[in-house]
Amino acid sequence: MTRTAIEDSDREEVARFIERHWGSTRIISLGKAYYPHEHEGFIERREGKIAGLLSMRTDEDSLEILTVNSVVPGERIGTSLILAAIEEARRRSFGRVWLTTTNDNMKAIGLHQRLGFRMVEVHVGAVDAARKIKPQIPETGRDGIPIHDEIVLECKIKPYTDSPA
Repeated sequence: MTRTAIEDSDREEVARFIERHWGSTRIISLGKAYYPHEHEGFIERREGKIAGLLSMRTDEDSLEILTVNSVVPGERIGTSLILAAIEEARRRSFGRVWLTTTNDNMKAIGLHQRLGFRMVEVHVGAVDAARKIKPQIPETGRDGIPIHDEIVLECKIKPYTDSPA
């Protein structure tokens, strides 16, 4: 397995991967549309094929994870990609890493909390509004849970220090 940063030569393959896993090359987060294949991120490959993908965007002091997918269950690829994003944020001296997920995504919510993320906001009805922009968003998600809300999770980043803690 190899992890590399998304390169321009990967964009087409990444767009197909995003479309296959997200129903479109466009995602909606907090009412804003993004095209993850146009952003930075990391690819994990197995035998030359994408086994995992994380896309992200940055602003002046934070890194937002746009998408995380793994197609090989039980290999901790998603965890590895999220940790790589946290390390990248630390390297760039950002104060936080954050993301949004939907209210049905209990597995991801648990994973992120185990990695140090905290729930900081709930946007009630955000997915209902997003469905007007992106009708491919299903009404019902994992375990038959109706999808209505977006949850923002955040991980505060401690800067590197030269002295012992």
